Amino acid sequence: MKKILFIIFLSLFTTFPNLSVFAIDLSALNISENDFVIGDEDAPITIIEYASMSCSHCANFHKNTLPDLKTEYIDTGKVRMIFRDFPFNYPALLGSMMMRCIPNEVRYDYMNVLYQLQSKWVNRDPTVTKKELYKIMQSGGMTKDEFDSCYSNLDIENEILEAVMAAQNDFNIRSTPSFIVNGNLVEGNKNTKEFRQIIDKILSE
Repeated sequence: MKKILFIIFLSLFTTFPNLSVFAIDLSALNISENDFVIGDEDAPITIIEYASMSCSHCANFHKNTLPDLKTEYIDTGKVRMIFRDFPFNYPALLGSMMMRCIPNEVRYDYMNVLYQLQSKWVNRDPTVTKKELYKIMQSGGMTKDEFDSCYSNLDIENEILEAVMAAQNDFNIRSTPSFIVNGNLVEGNKNTKEFRQIIDKILSE
């Protein structure tokens, strides 16, 4: 049922992206209690990443670029990073839901592990996705009851889908990864060198 509902949502979203029903009285620039944030809240630069956990380009960013950005800019107080979900399919939605059900202090590590193991749990067969994702979450200490409770939590699911609509409404985001850097949209995966150019230019102004 969850997969069917998500397909219906995605169909409406991609077919009628500008319907007034999707107009949400939110600003994607506002940081909410549901946001996952790392870095100094007073950092001069805020980067919001919109990513789908099944997206290979997102995985590439998390594996090859984010570690450098964290060392050079986030850990040094220059950048605050906000990670937001923009699932494009059922596996991504399920992965995002699991991230909402673990403590924030370990969420960064879990998130990156899911990107690293993306090929193992992202599958067209929802049964395989659920089974393999549970194996990963279980290895980190999540019980079967906790997994099932998270999987069936409609509040979490609705929060994620509403945030997708808010992002589309505010920034017309259509692909992942997309980044909002101090309010400006940067589309597509960028390597460390490209991010350095963007960040250093802002810091020098």
